[in-house]
Amino acid sequence: MTEIASPAPAVPIPRDAGRPPDLPAAREAALRLEASFLSEMLKAAGLGEGEGTFSGGPGEAQFASFQRDAIAMRMARAGGLGLAEHFFTAMMEAPHAR
Repeated sequence: MTEIASPAPAVPIPRDAGRPPDLPAAREAALRLEASFLSEMLKAAGLGEGEGTFSGGPGEAQFASFQRDAIAMRMARAGGLGLAEHFFTAMMEAPHAR
């Protein structure tokens, strides 16, 4: 019987010292993180949980998360709570980002 080797441990890949950080990618990551937070807050607030005669029933419940995610991303891109800027700043100040 062949033994399955365990995967190598995750090791962070060092960045080139002279290479500037990827600012657009970091900003997008910060926006997505804020949007994820906002989506969870919208879920906790009950957005997409329609009950009653005019609700979409089980079909609506299946796709409510997509609606929350889209609304949350629009909110984050429009300024949101301002968390994305704090996340971005923290990412740029981190020692591994330099």
